[in-house]
Amino acid sequence: MAADGPTVRLTAPPPPPSPAAAEPVLEPSTSAPAVAVPEEASGPHVPDPDGPALPTVPAASSESVGEAPAVAPWRRLSSAGALIWVLLALFGFTLVVQLRSNDADSGLASARQEDLVRILSDLEARDQRLQQEISGLEESQRQLTSGVAGRQAALAEAEKRAGELGLLSGTLPARGPGLKIVIDPKGQPIKASAILNAVQELRGAQGEVMELVGGNGVTVRIVASSYFVDAAGGEIIVDGKQLSGPYTLWVIGVPSTMQTALQIPGGVVESVHQGGGNVTMEQRAAVDVTAVRQPASLQYARPVS
Repeated sequence: MAADGPTVRLTAPPPPPSPAAAEPVLEPSTSAPAVAVPEEASGPHVPDPDGPALPTVPAASSESVGEAPAVAPWRRLSSAGALIWVLLALFGFTLVVQLRSNDADSGLASARQEDLVRILSDLEARDQRLQQEISGLEESQRQLTSGVAGRQAALAEAEKRAGELGLLSGTLPARGPGLKIVIDPKGQPIKASAILNAVQELRGAQGEVMELVGGNGVTVRIVASSYFVDAAGGEIIVDGKQLSGPYTLWVIGVPSTMQTALQIPGGVVESVHQGGGNVTMEQRAAVDVTAVRQPASLQYARPVS
């Protein structure tokens, strides 16, 4: 008979784990191992259905590696780049100006000593003339602002200006020191451009009043609006009048300055000599320019009191 009290059941301990069950044995697979190939060389990876599945790695995007978004080309020009282009443009302009000035200086460097002396004498004569004009204008200004004598000074200045304008326009005769220039073609026709060049050089050398006399006796007063055209038979037409050679120019001005200007190499004298002609110049203490032009009738302008 069983005794009263708790019932105790005895159980057998679990069997110890066998070595085979504790460490699972991995048998080598009979299939070829999977080798990872870069995507750029072999394209997207396709896993082998017989091998173990490989984890797929997502492709790196431009945002993940920190690449900047595409920018329009016109937005890439910064303020520093614009400043560089401006500096380059200024440098190119300065270089061109320097090269041109060097070319001009080389022309004077290759000139002869006699030519340089003539050019210097011409510049000094012009400087003296301009200084005299400045002094005269300053004296006129003082007289005009002197009070009581202002009206008389203004009247005298107006008369003086009217006489100067009459000489320049060719409506008044003139007398003064100057040159007598004879251009003889010697049988060879002289172009009208050669006479025009002589007139221009004389004006540049402060020739004030001049007239041209042809071999046929026709006289023309030369003014700012005079024109020169070639005519048949080697003659020229000046302001509508036909003149034949030889041609005589009477010019009022500083004789030495005008003669130096005509004798500069490459000037009128040299060009006429190369064409077979001859140019003679004679300085005169008094030159009379008697040819005058009729004043033009004004159509719209009227004097007022």
